[in-house]
Amino acid sequence: MWPNISAAPFLLTGFPGLETAHHWISIPFFAVYVSVLFGNGTLLYLIKNDHTLHEPMYYFLAMLAGTDLMVTLTTMPTVMGVLWVNHREMSHGACFLQAYCIHSLSIVESGTLLAMAYDRFIAIRNPLKYTSILTNTRVVKLGLGAFMRGFISIVPVIVRLFSFPYCHSHVLSHAFCLHQEIMKLACADITFNRLYPVILISLTIFLDSLIILFSYILILKTVMGIASGKDRAKALNTCISHIGCVLIFYVTVIGLSFIHRFGKNVPQVVHIVMSYVYFLFPPLMNPIIYSIKTKQIQYGIRRLLTKHTIES
Repeated sequence: MWPNISAAPFLLTGFPGLETAHHWISIPFFAVYVSVLFGNGTLLYLIKNDHTLHEPMYYFLAMLAGTDLMVTLTTMPTVMGVLWVNHREMSHGACFLQAYCIHSLSIVESGTLLAMAYDRFIAIRNPLKYTSILTNTRVVKLGLGAFMRGFISIVPVIVRLFSFPYCHSHVLSHAFCLHQEIMKLACADITFNRLYPVILISLTIFLDSLIILFSYILILKTVMGIASGKDRAKALNTCISHIGCVLIFYVTVIGLSFIHRFGKNVPQVVHIVMSYVYFLFPPLMNPIIYSIKTKQIQYGIRRLLTKHTIES
């Protein structure tokens, strides 16, 4: 029978072997943290206050920015705690809650990117019916659907974590909690917790990516049928920002998944770096991509800066 030490807290890990440099490592992490909060916060502020951005495309962008903010606010406090003050202990309940939020929000982000692909599909395939199809009510339903799917589908595996005894090492290999790491510390049958996430990812993130790919094949087919080269370029340009965000998200998801599943011989530092890239790179890049490629966002930022300049 396993010794009962389940009450012992989990121990988070920063960068093994580089503990003396954690304060220096924290500087770029904190800079990225602030940039993510500022970039996505600015997008949300613009979309809320600029009436020219009150369109389905920007509502979905607001959902993406909100999801990115939640991902960052969920993960970075414990990361900075480890790097700044070496605060490594985390209770089971707090760890499970963090893992629940992290994995739920990943599915929410995938669903939001799918909704944004649907938006672009309707805008290009049926431009005359765009406003009648993507009404505010439908946009809200799509957003709620993405959030409900993410936060409900993860519940079964997280609930089971509470019933497991944890008799192995309580040390986690990251500065945040992931389900796939927690379950390996359990002294119990974790077959369900191994199989369910594979099925869930296949039916959500993997399926979403296939639908997005298929939608862009149809979009490309429609665009190629447009006679004017200028109009073709204009139509495709409205999709560039979304395509960039899709590539960043799914490439990092696939990369992290492959390393966790098949990277037993990969150095631990690669696992750690890929995890941070997955959680920080998309939230950092998404507002940058939309700010660079979307004229309406650029105009909104200029109006915001002009307003503050006049007021000051």
